[in-house]
Amino acid sequence: MKEIMAIIRMNMINKTKEALLEAGFSSITCRKVFGRGKKKVDYELIQGLLQGGEIESPIVAESVSEGHRLVPKRMLTIVVNDDEAGKAVEIIISTNQTGNPGDGKIFILPVLDAVRVRTAETGLVAV
Repeated sequence: MKEIMAIIRMNMINKTKEALLEAGFSSITCRKVFGRGKKKVDYELIQGLLQGGEIESPIVAESVSEGHRLVPKRMLTIVVNDDEAGKAVEIIISTNQTGNPGDGKIFILPVLDAVRVRTAETGLVAV
């Protein structure tokens, strides 16, 4: 099994979820995250969060303040069979690739085992 962890733009999560579901990947975990890459923050990416030149949310304001410079993103996690990992990664890339910095990152990790709490089943059946 593989865990695919993708960090993508906030506005791309619904499109990505739909593309994965259409391809048969229905189980995902998604959360809001803040982060930055190697380059300086492009504040055009967060213009939708601005209200009259001011950042409305105190959490976002703190995240993009002079000391932090973090950009809001979405992180999704999906666990798939080894032979399905390439397909899931291709879907995430084709859905999110714009050719601009900030399109995201994908990390692929090995999963040693999984356990379904309700039934104590392990392995692929638990996923």
